[in-house]
Amino acid sequence: MDGGGRNLGPLSGAGPAGDRGVLARLSGLSRPLLDRLARRSFPSRRLRGSIPIAQRLPRLLGPLGIASAFGTLALTGFVASGRYEAFIAENGRPLDILARLAGFGVERVTISGISRLYEHEVLDAAGIDARSSVVFLDVREARERLMQVPLIASVSVRKIYPNEILITQVEREPAALWQRNGELSVIAADGTVIDEMRDDRYAALPLVVGENANLRLKDYLGLIEAAGPLAERVKAGTYVSGRRWTLKLDGVDIRLPETGAQEALARLVRLERNNRLLEKDIIAIDLRMPDRVVVRLTEEAAAARLESQKKKPKAKGTDT
Repeated sequence: MDGGGRNLGPLSGAGPAGDRGVLARLSGLSRPLLDRLARRSFPSRRLRGSIPIAQRLPRLLGPLGIASAFGTLALTGFVASGRYEAFIAENGRPLDILARLAGFGVERVTISGISRLYEHEVLDAAGIDARSSVVFLDVREARERLMQVPLIASVSVRKIYPNEILITQVEREPAALWQRNGELSVIAADGTVIDEMRDDRYAALPLVVGENANLRLKDYLGLIEAAGPLAERVKAGTYVSGRRWTLKLDGVDIRLPETGAQEALARLVRLERNNRLLEKDIIAIDLRMPDRVVVRLTEEAAAARLESQKKKPKAKGTDT
């Protein structure tokens, strides 16, 4: 009994009788009212975390992740095995391959100002070959690589779309060959080494030998000029002890003084004109003393001269 004298009965029962009692009391309520009561008594609390992860992720994400993982492993193995480097060496970089397929491969390279370098030397230095593409060629890097070639004084690299590269260069002028410690180098007029002697393209250049001979190249060229008609016969000049020159003429050493070398050469020119001195059996002419000329005979000529002196009759003496 409640305060109003009504018997409500149990709201819940332990068995079917209890359930029937509750249903009997609620059966008189309208359906909309029942729905509102249900929502107030049992509010919806569907949390995001309660949704299975398989329903929240895109359906293809799982297969794509697996494929990506296998692709990464395959690429790592491809690179680690060295096959990637071999592929690049044979076909070029992937971006260059795509650019070539799109019609931007390097089909022509125009080199302006080339004189003593060979075309393949310029292309190798610039890093340009059939695997390159105009689109992805780094002209700044190509120029820096070309500037490392000693014979190149200045250079520019331009792209001409779709298929051409233009290289404009200025080469240093080689003036002579310099031999030191058995090695030959090509030098400019100021003595700067600009190339190595690798073939016969520089064979006609003057040759200087010895320590710091490259820095005295101007003096040596002046001696060749002073030699006049003998200049073509000068094969090389050796800078001796950092003080004087010895010239090599057709196998004959011409030893010049430390000072007055050009005047000494003028004396040699006169001797050759009047006495044909260089045609005799000699291996050296010493011009270091201003008042005399000292010659050194070949071994055969020296032996013959000694033998001839032995055969000369001795002068008769007087008895005392």
